[in-house]
Amino acid sequence: MSHTIALVDDDRNIIASVSLLLESEGYSVRCYHDGSEALRGLTQEPPDMAILDIKMPRMDGMELLQHLRKTSDLPVIFLTSKDDEVDEVLGLRMGADDYIRKPFSQRLLLERIRTLLRRLEARKADTTPPSALSDTALVRGDLVLDPARHHVQWKGRTVDLTVTEFLILQGLAQRPGHVKSRDQLIDIAYGEHIYVDDRTIDSHIKRLRKKLRDTDSEFNAIETLYGLGYRYKDA
Repeated sequence: MSHTIALVDDDRNIIASVSLLLESEGYSVRCYHDGSEALRGLTQEPPDMAILDIKMPRMDGMELLQHLRKTSDLPVIFLTSKDDEVDEVLGLRMGADDYIRKPFSQRLLLERIRTLLRRLEARKADTTPPSALSDTALVRGDLVLDPARHHVQWKGRTVDLTVTEFLILQGLAQRPGHVKSRDQLIDIAYGEHIYVDDRTIDSHIKRLRKKLRDTDSEFNAIETLYGLGYRYKDA
């Protein structure tokens, strides 16, 4: 199955080289040269994932992501320059799934794409009834996480999470009552060799709580331990 990837960057050299790389790997690529153009295209014909540059004319990657996150959990990878550390943090807090700094390794980019798309493909290909669980499913009280299907339920209702949100929630729920530091959650969500400001984890937790409280206004299973981190409270 060929996946469609939207590539949004005002640097035509990057558009050319990355689109050639992705097409050589069998992906279908749609290219956009600014955020406004991309917003129309991504809204009218959503791809399977998007790779966004942060700094673009007319509408930058941040604003584009903000618009997308109002209606979509589309997997998003940011491309940033080496001087955009602050923007990286803001982008991740706003709901980007990952970022890669320019200049970047083609192998690294492909691996990040495959990781996100594997989870997406598992969800799309799943024909299991919602009530059925895979062998890897994790049940913690009212919470059900099924990694094989990238599926989350709270009190029987589906909760749509990004890949990063899912990994953080899974990391907390695997050992209820045990505190996970922000550094540990960064390793769980991004890998041990990726630097992310630890405040980014706070933002992910905030969005996680909001999504779960939208499902159940009394949700309080994720506890904050100030100065230490977070833990999952299994009722």
